[in-house]
Order: sequence, then structure tokens, then C-alpha cells
Amino acid sequence: MSANKTFRFEKLEVWQQARKLNQKIYLFSHQFPESERFGLMSQIRRASVSISSNIAEGSGRNSDIDFSHFLEIAYGSLMEAISQLYLALDENYITQIQMDDISSDAHSLSAQIIALSKALGRKPRRQG
Repeated sequence: MSANKTFRFEKLEVWQQARKLNQKIYLFSHQFPESERFGLMSQIRRASVSISSNIAEGSGRNSDIDFSHFLEIAYGSLMEAISQLYLALDENYITQIQMDDISSDAHSLSAQIIALSKALGRKPRRQG
């Protein structure tokens, strides 16, 4: 897609980072057992997709207040995905190394979401 035909969200580094996190989660969840295809695998993937989707949807809203609201939802979905990944770790569906990798990306992404929300005029939240 040419530079003059991009959507606002495509230019946002926070959306690009969320997309990269999606890719990792999809890659790592491929190794889950078949019995988790419609359980934990599906749930983690939906939470992950919700992060980038809410960033994109919020960027298309008419006000910064609305955009900030969608960033809050994206942040919540990030927390949900990480919590579910801990269950995957506890069940040995992913390794500690994979969890550490995703967790590092998630911390960076959460800081970006918070910073963007703050830049839009939202009350700053504490990271963590």
C-alpha cells in the first residue's frame, strides 16, 4: 500500500508493536495441544487480536477521548493475554524463555499504550 493510502493506525508504532505481539502469540500457541484449540489457544488469540483491533478502531474515532477509551480496552486485552499466557506456562504449553520474550514485548507495548493515552489527554495510569 502506498504511503498516501494508509490508515491512521498503520502509522502508529503502538499498533505496529501490537501486530508483532500478535504474530508471536500465534506462533507460540501453535504448539498447544489439540485439546486446547477451542479453549486456551482460542482465548489467548482473541485477547491478542483485541489489542491491535482496539488501537485501530480507536484511531478512527472522532475524538481523542474516544481514542483513549479504546486504548484502555486495548490495555485490558493485553493484561488478559498475558494472564492467559501464564496459564499456558503453568501447563507447559510454552517455555519460560518464550514467556520472558512475550512478557518483555508486553511491557514495552503497555508503556506505549499508556504514553499515547497520556498524550491524548487521558489521566496517566501506572504501568504494571
